[in-house]
Amino acid sequence: MKIKIPQNTLSKNISIVQKGISSKTTLPILNGILVEAYDNKLKLTGTDLELGIETQLDCEVIEEGKTVISSKIFGDIIRKLPNYDINLEVDTSHNIHITCGHSEFNILGHPAEEYPELPKINEESSFEIPKDLLKNMIKQTVFATAQDETRPILTGALLEVKDNSAALVALDGYRLALKNSSIPYDNNIKVVIPGKTLSEVSRILDDEENNVKIMFTSSHILFNLGDTIINSRLLEGQFLNYKDIIRNEYKSKVIVKTSDIKESIERASLLAREGRNNLVKFDIKDDKMIITSNSEIGNVHEDVDIELEGDDIVIAFNSKYVLDGLKAIDSDEVIMNFISNVNPCIIKPKDDENYTYLVLPVRLAEVN
Repeated sequence: MKIKIPQNTLSKNISIVQKGISSKTTLPILNGILVEAYDNKLKLTGTDLELGIETQLDCEVIEEGKTVISSKIFGDIIRKLPNYDINLEVDTSHNIHITCGHSEFNILGHPAEEYPELPKINEESSFEIPKDLLKNMIKQTVFATAQDETRPILTGALLEVKDNSAALVALDGYRLALKNSSIPYDNNIKVVIPGKTLSEVSRILDDEENNVKIMFTSSHILFNLGDTIINSRLLEGQFLNYKDIIRNEYKSKVIVKTSDIKESIERASLLAREGRNNLVKFDIKDDKMIITSNSEIGNVHEDVDIELEGDDIVIAFNSKYVLDGLKAIDSDEVIMNFISNVNPCIIKPKDDENYTYLVLPVRLAEVN
């Protein structure tokens, strides 16, 4: 194999495929990047067998071929080289020669035949979605996936497609985030996508105004972003019936400026972090929401102007969980619906019915 390629292009694409490589793998070959050169294209592939990423870029191919190169060494070398053209050559013994400007590296590669193939996915079961819509759906939900493995199914987000409507929902036992969108696809799909996969898709998505093609099998999902393809195993198991958790009834309805409540909670959480469980208390009465937090080093008191419909209420939350939901909302105002101080609070953007965030309160006995 022998190619010539700009340093900045190669460095950028190595960074993309490295997101599919795990440092914890027990198979040494998976520490490498599969490098394939053909038809004036260079294809890079990285996988940990759960998540696979391959990206394709233009280059000058002098001699076709393929090899596997250590991901860390390869990435570190290419990133440190000057922004000139790189000449990369692989001999029959898989010795890799890299030259750029006045620099020259010789490193050992591995046979490409040892590298696992990514699963093939049937294109018949697929739909397309605009990049910006997909990115927004992920941004507004993936943070609510569970971070521990005690309930593996909750480390992913449920994608449910039915009657030209798509819902992406994540929950971790303390909060739930749901984003609905319209898409031109009338078949039924119900799959649970690992949170890690969705996070990597969001990071790789660029700002070009075109569509992502999403394809499925019973065990895998594939995101075709154009030059980059992300292939992931789906999570197995029964996702919680989230529709039973979201109740439309309320006894107290608060309308508040998003920036006002977000900034007040951020200030209150400076002290909440010093206490137990990031606790903040909301005392909602008339046209005010009083936000307080007490810790061993002091206390904080914030007044926020609101519109209140219904009963007064005193309720407490983990400040981080409330802030995560508010940060995902772009609307100038939010609606907060309360039933009681032991029932979940439902937060919605005032001008967007397609997003719902639910957060469980903390019992007031734990606050006092």
